[in-house]
Amino acid sequence: MDYLQIVGPTKLTGSVDISGAKNAALPLIAMTLLAKNEVTLNNLPNVVDIKTLIKLLSNLGATVDLEKESVKINTCSLTNTKATYDIVKTMRASILVLGPLLSRFGHCEVSLPGGCAIGQRPIDLHLKALEQMGAEISIQAGYVLAKAPDGLKGAHIVFDKITVTGTANIVMAAALAKGKTIITNAALEPEVVQLCEVLKSAGISIDGIGSSELIIYGTDRRLVEIEPFHIIPDRIEAGTYMCAAAITNSEVTINKIRPDHLEAVSSKLEQMGFSLEVKDTSITVKPAESIKAVDIITQEFPAFPTDMQAQFLTLCTQADGVSIIEERLFENRFMHVSELQRLGADIKLKGNSATVAGKIDLVGADVMATDLRASSALVLAAMVAKGTTHVHRIYHLDRGYVELEKKLQKLGANIKRLKE
Repeated sequence: MDYLQIVGPTKLTGSVDISGAKNAALPLIAMTLLAKNEVTLNNLPNVVDIKTLIKLLSNLGATVDLEKESVKINTCSLTNTKATYDIVKTMRASILVLGPLLSRFGHCEVSLPGGCAIGQRPIDLHLKALEQMGAEISIQAGYVLAKAPDGLKGAHIVFDKITVTGTANIVMAAALAKGKTIITNAALEPEVVQLCEVLKSAGISIDGIGSSELIIYGTDRRLVEIEPFHIIPDRIEAGTYMCAAAITNSEVTINKIRPDHLEAVSSKLEQMGFSLEVKDTSITVKPAESIKAVDIITQEFPAFPTDMQAQFLTLCTQADGVSIIEERLFENRFMHVSELQRLGADIKLKGNSATVAGKIDLVGADVMATDLRASSALVLAAMVAKGTTHVHRIYHLDRGYVELEKKLQKLGANIKRLKE
C-alpha cells in the first residue's frame, strides 16, 4: 500500500494546472447512458473514482476507449441493467446510473452504494422522486430494484433537502421521461449546471439552469445525440492548492480554473489576510503579512463548500487567534481532527463545530487518511510541520486528486510516494 512522506516546513513557488472536475465527470459519464451515439468527454481527471464508474459502464456492456485525459463511451448496444455490489460498494456516485438506466430501459438493479464514511447520505430522496415519476421500487438483498415498464412520467419533484447527486439523477431520469418534470429545491452546484447544459445542447428542453427550479421536457425514451465536450475544472482541487499556497504563506498561481466557481473560497482567504490576483482562468495567491483567524459555515453552493472544510480547518491552525468552523452538511466530517492533533493541532470539537486555536507549531508524525478531503488536509499540515510526516491510506487521496504529489513537487514541496 502506498503512503506519502513529507518533510517540512517548506515554501512553495510557481504555478499548478488544475484537472477536470471529478464531481462533474461522474454524472456526465452516467449521462452517456442517454445517448444514441458514441460520446467523447475531454478534460477527464485521471483518478480512481472515474475509472470505477467507467468500469461499471463497461460491465453493463458499454464500449470504452479511455485515454489519459479523454474517454469515448458508446452505450448503444448496452443490454445489462444490473450494477453489481463489487463496484458500487467502493463509490457512492455509482448510484448515478439509476436514473438513466431506469428511464431508458424501464427496469434496473443497482446495489446500495458505498464510499467515504463522512456521514449518512441516504438515497431515499432519489427513490422517492423516481416513485413520483411512476417507478415501482423495492430493496432486495442490498439492491434497489426499479421498474417502470411503460417508462417514467413527468412529475413535480420537491426535494426536502438539497441533494447534488439526487438532482443529477432526476435530471437524467426526466430527460427520457414522458412529459414535463419540475424539480424544486434543485442543487445549484456548477457540476449540476454543466450536466443540464450538456443535455440542453443535445436537444433536451431544460429551463431554469443554474436556479433552484428546473423544468425538463422529456423525450419519451428517445435517445439523444451528445456532441463532444470539455469537463469543467475541479473547483475543489483548485481550492486545495489555494490552501497549499496559503498555509505555507507562499505565492502560487493556480491555472486552468473558473474563478467564479471559487468565490466562497477566495472570500475566506481574503478575510484571512491573503491577497488574490484574479484573471480569466487563474488565481494567484499572495502571502499575508499575518494570517487572521476566520469563522466558516459549510453550506450548499454558492456558500462555502463542505469539500473544503478539512483544508481550511488545517489552514486555521496557522492563523493568529481562534477560528470556529461549523459543518452543516455531514455529521462525521471531522474525523481528520484526531489525526491533526497527532501533529500538535489545538482543536476542540463540540457537536458539529470545531474550535481551532492558532498559531500552532506542528510537528511531523505518522497520520492516517480517513476520507478523500481529509487526506489532502493532512498533506497541507505536513508541509508546515517540522520534520517528517507519513500520511498513510492515501488510496482515499487517489480517488479525487490527479498526481497530487507530482504537482506539489513541481511547486517545491519535499514530498514522495513510497510503499509500505
